[in-house]
Amino acid sequence: MSASRIEAFLEMMSAERGAAENTLQSYRRDLEDANAHIGGRLDKAEAADLRNYLNEIADRDFASSSQARKLSALRQFFKFLYTEGIRQDDPTGTLDSPRKERTLPKTMSESQTGKLLDRAASEAADEQLSGEARFVALRMHALVEVLYATGLRVSELVSLPIGVAARDERFFIVRGKGNKERMVPLSAKARQAMQKWLEARNRNPQMEDSPWLFPAASEAGHLPRQVFARDLKALAARAGIASAKVSPHVLRHAFASHLLQNGADLRAVQQLLGHSDISTTQIYTHVLEERLVKLVQDHHPLADKAG
Repeated sequence: MSASRIEAFLEMMSAERGAAENTLQSYRRDLEDANAHIGGRLDKAEAADLRNYLNEIADRDFASSSQARKLSALRQFFKFLYTEGIRQDDPTGTLDSPRKERTLPKTMSESQTGKLLDRAASEAADEQLSGEARFVALRMHALVEVLYATGLRVSELVSLPIGVAARDERFFIVRGKGNKERMVPLSAKARQAMQKWLEARNRNPQMEDSPWLFPAASEAGHLPRQVFARDLKALAARAGIASAKVSPHVLRHAFASHLLQNGADLRAVQQLLGHSDISTTQIYTHVLEERLVKLVQDHHPLADKAG
C-alpha cells in the first residue's frame, strides 16, 4: 500500500505543484529508502519509526543537508496523507531537524603566514622599486602586518583614521560593528611597517589632507576592500602560496587561531575580534580541543607516548 501512496504523492507533486523531474526523483529515492527501512509500511509509520530511521541515516554519516532533505520529503508526504484524509495525524510534527554542521573557518598555518609577511617585508625593503611600485609595496606591508597583529575586519582595516599611525602607540581604539569601540594591540613589526608607510604617504601631496591612513581615489576616500583583497592574493602568489587560500578574512581567522594555539583565552580572543556574542567566537573551539589533547598527551603520566 505504501508504494501506491508514494506514487499518488508524486503524481500530486507533479500535477498540482509542477515539481521538476529531478525533484520528483529525489522525493522518490528518499521515500522509497524510508519505506524499505520501515518494512514497507511507511504510510502507517509512527513518530518513533521515523525517528529511528533518521537516527539510522545519521549513524551512516549522511551529511546534515542530506538528512534535512530526507526529513523534508517525509514531511511533504505525511502532509499529503493528512490532507487527503488517509491519516488523521502527522507523525513528523514532533521530529527535530538535524543540526547544521558548522564549517570550520579557512585559515593559514603559522609558517604560511610567516612566508606572506616576509614577502611583504622584502618587497617593501626593495631599493630597486621606485615610484608607484614602492608606494604600493609599503602600503601592502603595513596592511598585512596590521591585519595579522590585530585581527581587524577588512572594513575596519581599510578605513583606519590617520591618527592611529600618528600616535605610534602599542594599542589603538577601533570602532567596529554596531559603532562599538574596542582596544586592539599593535606588534612592534606592525608599528614599524605603519610608520614607514606613513612617511611615504605624507610625501604625497594628494594624500596630505586625507583623514584616512590608507587614502585612495574612491567614493569613500580610502582604499576599497576589493582592491586590498585583490592585491593580497597577488602577494600570496608571489610568496608561493595558493592565492585561492588567502583573503583578508582568512588572515583574520589566522590571527584568532594562532592566538588560541599559543595559549590565549577564548574570551580575550572574542574581545579582540569584536564579537558581541561568545558563540560567534566558538567556531574556534576545535583549536582549543587540539591544544587540550596535546596538553594531556605531553604532560599526563598515563598518556600514550611514542617511544
